[in-house]
Amino acid sequence: MDKGQYGRRDRLIVEREHDTYREEKKWPEGTVCTECGALFTGGRWTWKEPPPERNGVVCPACRRIAEKYPAGFLEISGAFFPAHRREILGLLGNEEKVEKAEHPLERIMAVTEQEDGTVITTTGIHIARRLGNALAHAYQGRLSFTYGDGEKTIRIRWSRD
Repeated sequence: MDKGQYGRRDRLIVEREHDTYREEKKWPEGTVCTECGALFTGGRWTWKEPPPERNGVVCPACRRIAEKYPAGFLEISGAFFPAHRREILGLLGNEEKVEKAEHPLERIMAVTEQEDGTVITTTGIHIARRLGNALAHAYQGRLSFTYGDGEKTIRIRWSRD
């Protein structure tokens, strides 16, 4: 017998990337988040009015918030920030409203003061990037992005002295 034809052949099996918060299945039409009220319709989460008959679940964004597991981190530092803190956080709040109106799963989770600056955590990478870009556009400074975990997380650093 030819061992190559019948013998064991090892092969590399590529495992699918696993993201706990990425939905593998589509929710039934008319599913509503029991926490925030977002509606799953047309294959995506929206803020439309839910139907009277509905299925209730907790959406991925609300799960991330409850489990304190952010996808985005925006680190703000530098001497400029304390003097302009209120207006910068106002800008970021306005950016969140615009993003969240179109994409209900993209939200700010928390604003945490730290010794060397402020960290804003988000439920998605897109809103984190939007917030970083808004800061750089409005106030210049230094902006850097680092993706992690196969682009499922993002760490953004913005500073201005």
